[in-house]
Amino acid sequence: MQIRWLTAFLDFTPAEFGDEVTFWRAIAGSTVSPPRGAHREFATLEPFNGDAHLRVQRIQEGPGGVHLDLHVDDPHVAATVACAAGAVTTGDHGDHLTLTSPGGLPFCLVAWNGSARRSRPIRWPEDTISIIDQVCMDVPDTRFERELNFWQHLTGRPAVSTSRPELVALERDRGLAIGILLQRLDVGAPDSTTTAHLDLATTSVDDEITRHEGWGATVVERFEHWTVMRDPAGRRYCITDRNPRTGE
Repeated sequence: MQIRWLTAFLDFTPAEFGDEVTFWRAIAGSTVSPPRGAHREFATLEPFNGDAHLRVQRIQEGPGGVHLDLHVDDPHVAATVACAAGAVTTGDHGDHLTLTSPGGLPFCLVAWNGSARRSRPIRWPEDTISIIDQVCMDVPDTRFERELNFWQHLTGRPAVSTSRPELVALERDRGLAIGILLQRLDVGAPDSTTTAHLDLATTSVDDEITRHEGWGATVVERFEHWTVMRDPAGRRYCITDRNPRTGE
């Protein structure tokens, strides 16, 4: 099984869909495709160069969140591999399948449509460069080792240590626009399912914070190398000082 492309999907409730799409379009520096789907529930955040790696979806049930689409040659063959590694199939829609990881994180296996060109970071008027380029999985401590092993097996990418013991990255595939990071939640915290959030890489965290606050986001907590933000609907994400061109 080869992952040809990765897409990060933002899942919104009906009440959030319009304003939230506007917010994420603005901070991504993208345009929005015409809606599609049987209920006009899908849209793509179109970059100014390269192939799209961010999409949005209006869901009818649940709190919303973030999930990954793995683009593969044959979703059904890939699903066999994923299920053997511990995933559970929750829906077969012909050209794509919905699954959950061992930790309960939803993801999709979709038919690859040829996407292969990474988009370049956006340069903003204040000369800051940034790009949304990473999905961080927030994993309960009791589920962490199994979840890490699952995603290593499914992607074929080894784990890479970071400057923080609770953060483990998967080695980035330079051909993909999205990287994967796993964060171990506090030991002793209530057990729950794995969730995910988006990370943005930038040359100036402070400039990005100011720009995002102008669109209605708020600062939750600051750390040395990243800042936790909350978008206008309360969704958390991070602005990081990683290199926006390499993701490192």
